[in-house]
Amino acid sequence: MRPVFVAGIGSSAFGRHPETSIEALAIRAADAAIREAGLDRSDIGALYLGNFVAGPLLGQEVLAGLVADGLGLPQIPCTKVEGACASGGIAFRHAYLAVATGMCDMALAVGAEKMTHADTAAVTSALNCAMDFRSDGVSGLTFPGLFGLAWRLYEQRYGATRDDISAVVRKNKGNGLKNPLAQMGADLSTQEIGNARLICDPLRLYDCCPASDGAAAVLLVSGERLRDVIPQPVQVLASAQARGSARIAGHPDLCTFEATVAAAKGAYAQAGITADEVSCVELHDCFSIAEIIDAEDLGLMPRGAGAGYAAEGRTAVDGDRPINASGGLLAKGHPVGATGLGQIYESVLQLRGMHTNQVKGAKVALTHNLGGTGVACTVNILRATDA
Repeated sequence: MRPVFVAGIGSSAFGRHPETSIEALAIRAADAAIREAGLDRSDIGALYLGNFVAGPLLGQEVLAGLVADGLGLPQIPCTKVEGACASGGIAFRHAYLAVATGMCDMALAVGAEKMTHADTAAVTSALNCAMDFRSDGVSGLTFPGLFGLAWRLYEQRYGATRDDISAVVRKNKGNGLKNPLAQMGADLSTQEIGNARLICDPLRLYDCCPASDGAAAVLLVSGERLRDVIPQPVQVLASAQARGSARIAGHPDLCTFEATVAAAKGAYAQAGITADEVSCVELHDCFSIAEIIDAEDLGLMPRGAGAGYAAEGRTAVDGDRPINASGGLLAKGHPVGATGLGQIYESVLQLRGMHTNQVKGAKVALTHNLGGTGVACTVNILRATDA
């Protein structure tokens, strides 16, 4: 496998884009990534686009071809990939593999979603496609219900309190205030979080990420093309993917997701590092309790310690385990197909030393993108370069 580098990044703000089509969002992000790299788009050898619900919510598929056409790319392979909330991370991995295996010297990964035009019932129905319809779907269970169950189990097992878990919300919402791409940064008190509108007990409004529109893109290149790249390149040390159960009954323990554990193990082995060597993390905090479970699954802290780490400030930007300096999904929002690539965007800025919430001395970044009931997961590890 050849070394692979991030040559350019682009992203829209995550939020409401009522006047902009999903294709236009994706094209703008991808065009920004190509222009930043300073490379000829005619040399791009493949495009992978992550998207989950454009079909049911917009009636539009074949997005990969539409975006490539709008970018003026040649007649290259263009593929839409879907893995529920992990769709963007999977698109990145496919682009990485295309370059690493020598299939092409340049590959473009794009993620896009448009959701805010639809009402809550339509969005909920579309997102529930990420469940096994024949079992969990017909039961009436929703994703807030799943993570509400996980919260209760975690609370009973490890003694975490409402205030401990609220620390995740306070941190991420606060980080979002400085991120121009985040739509819902806020300075919230523990009391405000705990008294917010109940969504699905014990989850309250601020515990849940908002549905969003948005797009992000990353241009990947081989080492042979580095001499032509304008910004400081970032090396991709690892890109791993694993599967978990597609149904709730398939999870022996809701305080862990096997797909995350497996993908993290594969990524650390591929990169040749341990969790202790990671400088900063962007992980899938679709709900406040999810950040805690994800962090433990990634080996960033011992089992049962995640809530305490958040409450003690250890996962803050200036802590010893910085997590979601961008504000995460809780502050940025969750345009499903774009989320995984949005995490890469934020991590590249950290490794270039250019983030608005810069983690001091960041050298190695990890991203984690989890789909559905834990059915798909990607973990990527990036490293800063000297030039």
